[in-house]
Amino acid sequence: MSIFMSCYGSFAQIYDKLMDEVDYNEWANYLKRIIEKHKRDAYYILDLACGTGNITIPMSILGYSLWGIDISEEMLSVAENKARIYGQNIKFIKQDMRNLNITKTFDVVICGCDGINYITEENELEKVFNDIYKILNPDGIFIFDISSFYKLKYILGNNTFIEEKDGIFYSWENEYDDKSSVVTMRLNFFVLDGEIYRRIEEIHVQKAYKTDEIHHMLSKCGFTDIGIFDEFTFSEPNDKSQRIFFVAKK
Repeated sequence: MSIFMSCYGSFAQIYDKLMDEVDYNEWANYLKRIIEKHKRDAYYILDLACGTGNITIPMSILGYSLWGIDISEEMLSVAENKARIYGQNIKFIKQDMRNLNITKTFDVVICGCDGINYITEENELEKVFNDIYKILNPDGIFIFDISSFYKLKYILGNNTFIEEKDGIFYSWENEYDDKSSVVTMRLNFFVLDGEIYRRIEEIHVQKAYKTDEIHHMLSKCGFTDIGIFDEFTFSEPNDKSQRIFFVAKK
């Protein structure tokens, strides 16, 4: 449990630099297409595990009313500063999505960038799904993505990656456990600070879920019309899809 909570501490300050190749506007536009397909009158959106607001802010710019929740105070601080720069009025709250405590209801709940994979206990994930169901308005939709079972087991797996980018050198060592389908990622970042390198160490743990496992849990919690799509498409995923989107209706 402490591993989950320690993620994205000092890392928050370099996260956006490492992720600058991701087209978050494309991501937001894809989510908008899903929303218009399933709930055209949607306005209030909750973004779970919102991080530095990379999806929250573009969704707000598209005209929706956003709340963002994240467990990392550091990530939320970055998100709030960015929202001010973009002139967006977004409510950011520090909260663990495994223990949601929200009285407001929403038309849409989103959780992007494999936030669901960080919930490694199935009973906790089922609770998250139940809590989301409760705070959705009638006919509301839940949209989220996961890093696929294939990606976590075979792409990340037991592999080590070493890279340098914009003055940041990092090593990424993974250990995959077949019994639990959990991958432990040990990341060491060396950030150039003047003439010396500052070290940032992070440990991230994610669970590889199969699509039928997720579908079963969503159904059990009352969700219907469950769609499963390959990354940024409306096509079915294949055996080697690396990111899979789910859309579920209350």
